[in-house]
Amino acid sequence: MQIGVHVHEDDPVTTAQARGGDAVQFFLSDPQGWRAPKPHPAAEEIAASGLAVFIHSPYLINVASLNNRIRIPSRKNVQQHADGAKLVGARGLIVHGGHVRKDEDPQQGLENWRKLFERQAKDGGFAVPILIENTAGGDNAMTRDLDTIARLWDQVGEFGAGFCLDTCHAFAAGWDLEKAVEKVKSITGRIDLVHLNNSRDEFNSARDRHANVINGEGTIDPEVLAGVAAEAGCPVIVETPADGQAADVAYLRERLAA
Repeated sequence: MQIGVHVHEDDPVTTAQARGGDAVQFFLSDPQGWRAPKPHPAAEEIAASGLAVFIHSPYLINVASLNNRIRIPSRKNVQQHADGAKLVGARGLIVHGGHVRKDEDPQQGLENWRKLFERQAKDGGFAVPILIENTAGGDNAMTRDLDTIARLWDQVGEFGAGFCLDTCHAFAAGWDLEKAVEKVKSITGRIDLVHLNNSRDEFNSARDRHANVINGEGTIDPEVLAGVAAEAGCPVIVETPADGQAADVAYLRERLAA
């Protein structure tokens, strides 16, 4: 199993390897902006590194939105980042599930996800797999609860959409982590990546604040997190504070080898 880290540095390969990772995740552009990513200066090195590479899309993207000023640039941004992800040899582009506003119909948001894949399918599909990530809060969120995820997969499953399971988000949304992998796979048939994050907040808090897996500040039992990784059986990325990432990776390697 490949275990790695989310990094912000310009040299993701060196940073990930220094923290014991054989996988890496990073942004291709400002995570709070709409600009299309520029070619990464180390694209060839990253693609040839042997690391399992994943790209996270910007946080502003909301494919589900009923607001044209958000949904239309979101669609474009997903396509642009998928193209950029291919250049660095990425295995997938992680995109948050998004939401609709209060008093709007969530079903329309789910259908907007389908339209994203339908439109791109006409051009041959996305350059890399799109991995839809579960989120921590929001009454009208597309991927906060399992029932809505099931409705989403009714819309996108036939297009080969992938799934990224974030443990902090799931815990904050009130999921039983010891049953999460089984339940997700029963809906989607797959988990392509795990964001293995501890939580600074209590169960069902709806708050998305990551903690290191083992430094004692998290509210999730590290053994439970290791169990999620083992059961999922796919690459793992820790999106935890940088100064504890090496210890997180080392702990997971030890537990998963036991």
